[in-house]
Amino acid sequence: MIFKCRNCGGNVVYDPELGRMRCPYCDGADTQEREAGDGQPVCKNCGAPLEAGEFASAVKCAYCGQYMILDERIRDAYLPRFILPFRIGKKEASERLQGEFKNRIFAPDSFLSEATLSRMEGSYVPFWLYDMSADCHSEGTGTRVRVWRSGNTEYTETSWFHVLRDMEVQFEKVPADASEQFPDEIMDLMEPYEYGGLQDFAPEYLSGFLGERYSGTAETCAPRARERAEEDAKSLLRETVSAYTSFIPAREEIGLKMRDAGYALLPVWRYQYRYRDRDYDCYVNGQTGKMAGELPLSLPCVLLYGGTFFLCLLAVLMLVWLCISFL
Repeated sequence: MIFKCRNCGGNVVYDPELGRMRCPYCDGADTQEREAGDGQPVCKNCGAPLEAGEFASAVKCAYCGQYMILDERIRDAYLPRFILPFRIGKKEASERLQGEFKNRIFAPDSFLSEATLSRMEGSYVPFWLYDMSADCHSEGTGTRVRVWRSGNTEYTETSWFHVLRDMEVQFEKVPADASEQFPDEIMDLMEPYEYGGLQDFAPEYLSGFLGERYSGTAETCAPRARERAEEDAKSLLRETVSAYTSFIPAREEIGLKMRDAGYALLPVWRYQYRYRDRDYDCYVNGQTGKMAGELPLSLPCVLLYGGTFFLCLLAVLMLVWLCISFL
């Protein structure tokens, strides 16, 4: 599938800043005409083979740069229920990275250069969003301690309580990424997303970006979400006994019930930089701008700044020595 401009025939893409479809060639807005694919992994624009891999649902042609959506990977069991459209464009994502890392003096000179930043791509990452309920029970011993003085004597009074707590917690849209390509720990750092921006899925949002269908099913990804919900439920349960000086739990139970699982695509900008035969990836949340990533260190920069610091220190010591010598 490709969206072509009815005015000029160009590839119409979704513009995060405008919040609508735009043709980058004639600047037309909402001029897209949908052209379905035929199930073959070839570019509808130039006919070149597409490097789609096993899980890609939206790709960019390596020859003509047009964005293609693979129809068969966004239908039936792979049809997303929700999509969270990009709100931050490529320019703003680049500026945020530059603002965060520009003062890191040990990075290579080409890191975050205009040429390398141009290779940044926006990707829709597959997530499962789980709705769960938790029945929580806690039982234990709480204490309250009161200390006072009378004359020269200090008194301490400790009161002991049998504490019972029963609580029900509703969790909505607990996320767990279902991506083969994006690391779980990085996707956890991209959170939180603002789910108020979720839209019913429409393929137009994919145009201009890369996309991936889920590689993990709702069942296989559920344990990660359940673990997070259970930890949050325990934290909320323990907050209910915070008024006690101490609390010694004797019994704590969290009963989780899965109510729903929705397949969604969430936006992430990915900047890949290769240095000394190693890949360094930086990520920007395509909705909120939150960042995570690893910074490469340039050995020549480290040696240069280290040598400069040593020479400056040596000059100061020499000056001190000369001053002492003249006294």
